[in-house]
Amino acid sequence: MLDIKFIRENRDLVAMAVAKKHLTFNVDELIKLDDVRRGLLMVVEQKRSEHNTKSTQVAHTSIPERRQLLVEELRTQKAGLEEEEGKLKEIMQKWHLLMLQVPNIPDMSVPDGESDKDNKEIREWGVRPEFSGEPKSHMELMEDCDLADFVRGGDVAGFRGYFLKNEGALLSFALWQFTLDHFAKKGFTFMMVPSLVRRQTLLGTGYLPQGEDDLYKTQDGDYLAGTAEVAAMSYFSETILKKEELPKKILAFSPCFRREAGSHGKDTKGMIRVHEFFKFEQVVLCEASHELSVKFHEELTANAEELLQALNLPYHVVINCGADLGLGQVKKYDIETWVPSERNYRETHSSSYFHDFQTRRLNIRYKDTDGLPAQAGKMRFAHSLNNTALATPRILVPLLENNQKPDGSITIPEVLRKYMGKDSIQPKKA
Repeated sequence: MLDIKFIRENRDLVAMAVAKKHLTFNVDELIKLDDVRRGLLMVVEQKRSEHNTKSTQVAHTSIPERRQLLVEELRTQKAGLEEEEGKLKEIMQKWHLLMLQVPNIPDMSVPDGESDKDNKEIREWGVRPEFSGEPKSHMELMEDCDLADFVRGGDVAGFRGYFLKNEGALLSFALWQFTLDHFAKKGFTFMMVPSLVRRQTLLGTGYLPQGEDDLYKTQDGDYLAGTAEVAAMSYFSETILKKEELPKKILAFSPCFRREAGSHGKDTKGMIRVHEFFKFEQVVLCEASHELSVKFHEELTANAEELLQALNLPYHVVINCGADLGLGQVKKYDIETWVPSERNYRETHSSSYFHDFQTRRLNIRYKDTDGLPAQAGKMRFAHSLNNTALATPRILVPLLENNQKPDGSITIPEVLRKYMGKDSIQPKKA
């Protein structure tokens, strides 16, 4: 959420953000509504002041006739105040709904574009494997090696359901442990966070109201989150942090759930788009500095790249165009890993920073003393960032396909062998 003062003073900049992100939002409509809100606030505050003054007069009047007259006036005043408060409440509801739709301002380096096809590659790493014949898909490999059961997965869990079995399950555990070991050296605090969250947490992190269609909702009105970032950020809501506590660096883990609304006909088979998955998410809270946000954005992205490099998986990094940014994102990188059977890169990680968009909604602040005594410090909203550390089972897609051999076996990346106790996975005999 942006500050209304900033919006009023920079309406052209906000309108530019709306256009760049290809959103439908009328900034002028919000400003007009805010004019009404400000006018009503003045009326309500004036009437409250008059009501309080009249109440004091009643309390200090001992003459019965005078007191009765003041009580009648007070009753009339109260009715007028309640009427204006009702108008203000209605306007505030409309105002708040519009405020939740105001997009954050993209960084100047974000390219223009109409879809993810307009994202720009900024670097590439690794050597794509060459195959003498047509490479098998991850589904073929998993079925041949008895690593998954998609038929029973569909029977039990419905569309996009799956079971991981044998080395398929063990590979996931190995990847999780490898990720934990990788980040243990980087000063992160580990958290296992809830997937079942309240509506307010999703509003605070910016996933509502726009992302409602892609969320599972319970009969009690709660939601299943699609990323551990939601709960990890909300852990700090309504908190005043000490400046010396920053940066907060969290590696959060949780099951995740997405309806994949709008993806019908896309990746209907296999592990690319599933409804239930597991995710390690890097979350950072830092001081309110654009330079620091940029620094940590590059650092979080590098952390994920290091992990892929250790697994020896070829990938490239793209900067997302305006239309492929979320409402609150200032800038975003996607890391896409090579999938041989598709002869294409597929997204496995994303890395974003938000400035104070999320923290303003969640009311996460710190006192910036800036060389002054603590009591003289100014309250500021922290900046927030997040980045995928690892998402399973999706990462199994490039891992299995890039490591397949002509005899149908799969080589286990060297860094995972100590967790697996073997260096390859063999196909099961018919």
